[in-house]
Amino acid sequence: MEIKFNLLDECFTSAETARKMKKFSCIGEMADHIFFQYKDKIALIDDGKEYTYADLEKKVGAIRNALKENGIRVGDKVGVFYPNSADFVAAAMAVTSYGAVAVALPYHLDEKTLYGCTLKFQISALIYDSVSEEKTALAYKLNANLKKILSNEIKEGFASSNRVEPNAPCAIVFTAGTTGQSKGALLSNKAILEGTMNGCMGFKDKNVFDQRYFLVLPLTHIFGYVRNMMTALYTGSSMYICRDTKNMFREIPVYNPTIMIMVPALAEMALGLTKIMGAKILGNSLKHIVAGAAVVAPHLAKEYGKLGVTLLAGYGLTESANLVSGNPDTLDNPTSVGFLYPNQQIKVVDGELWIKGDNILTEYYNDPEENAKAFEDGYFKTGDLVKFDENGYMYIVGRIKDIIVLSSGENIAPEELESKFRELECVRDCLIYKGTNDNGAEALIFEMTPRMDVIKELGIEDVGAYCTQKVNEVNNTLLNYQKISKIIIRTEDFERTPSMKIKRPKNVL
Repeated sequence: MEIKFNLLDECFTSAETARKMKKFSCIGEMADHIFFQYKDKIALIDDGKEYTYADLEKKVGAIRNALKENGIRVGDKVGVFYPNSADFVAAAMAVTSYGAVAVALPYHLDEKTLYGCTLKFQISALIYDSVSEEKTALAYKLNANLKKILSNEIKEGFASSNRVEPNAPCAIVFTAGTTGQSKGALLSNKAILEGTMNGCMGFKDKNVFDQRYFLVLPLTHIFGYVRNMMTALYTGSSMYICRDTKNMFREIPVYNPTIMIMVPALAEMALGLTKIMGAKILGNSLKHIVAGAAVVAPHLAKEYGKLGVTLLAGYGLTESANLVSGNPDTLDNPTSVGFLYPNQQIKVVDGELWIKGDNILTEYYNDPEENAKAFEDGYFKTGDLVKFDENGYMYIVGRIKDIIVLSSGENIAPEELESKFRELECVRDCLIYKGTNDNGAEALIFEMTPRMDVIKELGIEDVGAYCTQKVNEVNNTLLNYQKISKIIIRTEDFERTPSMKIKRPKNVL
């Protein structure tokens, strides 16, 4: 099955935004444009210091000069090793606008893993702050060719950006991919730029230029790197960098963002706090929350709508330089991930979404076995099972690797079942997996965390009995082989991955 419709161009981008969007051939060209066009605007606020776009250009130019003085060539790999900070933003922009490849190294890596990354990704230099010297020591001890660029020792100087071909490599971002094993997705200049422009879409009646972003997601995650950092810079917006998530709800009202990029778990946490402390914790200017990287529960759009905030859901992958689709109408279609973005070709093969386009990764770097599994006929095989309705809305049914195979031979896509239960007002989050019931027989197990704020408003005293009743009402509508046999109501949140997805038990196909 090949899908040819694409409604995005007609209904998804405001005329004002479309007029301002400019296509660039490489990051160097984009950098020169934004630094000139927005030079007097605030680009970043970090650790109490404001940086205009002119200040950021000066910082970026000095780093490019340091790359040049250290013999870094266009196309070389340079590890960027910082926590969320102005230093990360400047280093990533400097490396990529220079024409080298920024390897976004998660800051939680230990010294052995960091050393291994310098070998696997053939990193020529690391750029970091002296605070990280201890973590980098092993890499320099064992890799004699690795060059050191300490940001706090960079001298004044300025090197211009370089122009490279659109297909030239730009960044390597870590991903678990379709198999769950961590890999490095190599993204070209055109892929990063396509993903950056896609971040401007989904606001059909709004201008997305000159906004205020609050950055809390890791910049080494594709959602933070492209949708938060790159799209903010592309649109001449400002970013407030929250260095510690523990402080985010104290800092949001001070900065007053207009847009926030969140994973659903953070959006849920913020919503819960508004019930206790009032909407003031979101500031008085927030208009949009863009949620992704995990399943977005239907109630989030409804509850944020009551606060005057539009929550927009979408679907994307590290391998697609972030967003593939977006939903501008989450209130009317809360379970959909929306319409496909332009400049993509897709196929649906046995339910699996295959994509090719400018936004798709070049390869998993230095990983031929994974590349052989991931590509076919020029398409990237996402591993995600999807369906479309008659209006072109896309729905994620599940992941191939998560399919549950019952002893009866029936296949269950747990995400598809979970979406039915997430529509219950009492369910905050949930998980379905194969286990055994109280009699030791094979069974589908359902675990959930309840929405205590809703249950409290309803005056329910027996939370367990109420949630069980509601879950069973949905359970009774399912086919026999889909029915839940055991319900577990959790008092604590699920164990989660670094990107805040629920850790799902592995099911053998």
